Amino acid sequence: MDSNPPNPKTPPPPLRPPQPSDERDFLKHLESYLARRDGVDKLLKISRYAAKLALASTTPKSLPLTVRLKIFESSVGVSRKAFRLGKFVQDVNALRSAKPDSPYDALLVLIAYGGEGIYYFVEQFVWLSKSGLIHMRSLPRLQKISAWAEFIGYFGSVSLKIGDLRRIGEEIAALELGSEGSGGGGANEGKLRRLKEKRMLKRLSFVQDLADGLMTIEDIRDSKGGILSSPILLASAGLVSALISTHKNWLSC
Repeated sequence: MDSNPPNPKTPPPPLRPPQPSDERDFLKHLESYLARRDGVDKLLKISRYAAKLALASTTPKSLPLTVRLKIFESSVGVSRKAFRLGKFVQDVNALRSAKPDSPYDALLVLIAYGGEGIYYFVEQFVWLSKSGLIHMRSLPRLQKISAWAEFIGYFGSVSLKIGDLRRIGEEIAALELGSEGSGGGGANEGKLRRLKEKRMLKRLSFVQDLADGLMTIEDIRDSKGGILSSPILLASAGLVSALISTHKNWLSC
């Protein structure tokens, strides 16, 4: 978003041929990415789950590097919670601006954004508890509420994305059928390309929700064992989620 939107009364500047300097500079793109709360948060998420994966793959648990990785992973986890202060407001605004197509979609939107909003709201108190301001005896209850709210939010989000993918697939099929009948066209090809890119991002987001949902289920189960409790599986799921969200944030800034 531009910090200073153009005045609609001001005539647009004259068009000129694109110059090599018009290509986006990598460092400026990186600066824009790091200026976002989500940009820094996702880099911390990559760091945390890379450390978790290294810990899960390390056999000796008393090595100095292992101890340092544990301290680093725990510190990054608490730091990430600090980045979520006030983040629940974006879910409140998303609910206010949502325009679902049907009562069923309205329910899913409420579940998705409502669950996520409650999760981010409770996470503020989890951070306060882990940082020592709130007594630690409240932490287990807060973490359980947070995990259930997050799981409910992911359920709604995954359901919405399934519907979105179905609708995008129908639009792509209709455009491809129309292109075959009319011999193709530049406008249709451009729209088709954009829809396919949108579908790819939606699929990646779907995979991300599944990976995060897997970790949330483990939080609800309190590590009761079984394949879902595998440290390597959970660390890999977290790393996949972090890489996908980093990619999406990079494209959007």
